[in-house]
Amino acid sequence: MSTYSVGAFPPKENLETVNVLRALVTAHRHLAELKGIARTIPNEGLLVSTLSLQEAQSSSEIENIITTQDSLFRYQIQPSNIDPVSKEVAYYSKALTIGFQEVRSSGLLTLNTMLSVQPVIEGNNAGFRRLPGTVLRNGRTQEVVFEPPPPEDILPLIAELEGFIYEPSTLDPFTKMALVHQQFETIHPFYDGNGRLGRILNILSLVQEGLLDAPILYLSRYISHNKLRCYQHLQSLRETGDWEPWILYVLTSVAKTAAHTTALVQRIGELLQKTKKQIRHNYKFYSQDLINNIFRHPYTKVAFLE
Repeated sequence: MSTYSVGAFPPKENLETVNVLRALVTAHRHLAELKGIARTIPNEGLLVSTLSLQEAQSSSEIENIITTQDSLFRYQIQPSNIDPVSKEVAYYSKALTIGFQEVRSSGLLTLNTMLSVQPVIEGNNAGFRRLPGTVLRNGRTQEVVFEPPPPEDILPLIAELEGFIYEPSTLDPFTKMALVHQQFETIHPFYDGNGRLGRILNILSLVQEGLLDAPILYLSRYISHNKLRCYQHLQSLRETGDWEPWILYVLTSVAKTAAHTTALVQRIGELLQKTKKQIRHNYKFYSQDLINNIFRHPYTKVAFLE
């Protein structure tokens, strides 16, 4: 049986192997390209509002909470007339925005950030779990393969994790992000929403480190498409203590997602310029506010345009 115990943090040496160092170079290059292209969009809010919904949809999909972009855009303008699943996904987008605002304001990613974000994801204030977590069993033999720590260990473990985040380290921020994510998922501190909160913490850690200006890297897209490998790497790590496959998985997700998002932001920028020119040349009602509204709300209503 694989269990988690207090103090089971990874060693600080021999984590950044030759393979990891090569993957770090690629991840940094692609994320720097994304950060650069994002700065060419005059209104940051256009990207945040659009890409946070992409992240929300993909992250929720990992938990088998399925909705469509159509429903999410409708929720933005008609929040009282939406299905419960789309509303739950929209909570994720709101939680990501709240977490981003806190990190940008304070420059810190702390326990308080987690406690601010998690209730928004779940729509309740249940707090840290006071009951045993879900035990994972082998589907064939029913042997216990993972058991989260008991409730009485959660606060010490989370405090230790927070200390690890701010402990001076020579580790690359991406490596540290991978370690923190694995630790958080293993602690499993809340009744529900741990996976989604863990993925939000990934994005916020990149903002806190200055690697992103805004939460526009939706890593959940890659994880959703490679979900089985994610779970396999996490479980293998708990059983073997070999960190390299998990770190490489995370770095690959950063590089591939950043490259995909860079192309997407570039297309948004091109469409933004094309729309501006069309309205300026063909109509008399051009305004930047109008352009911002069209791109912030693909579904809109007369009141917004007025």
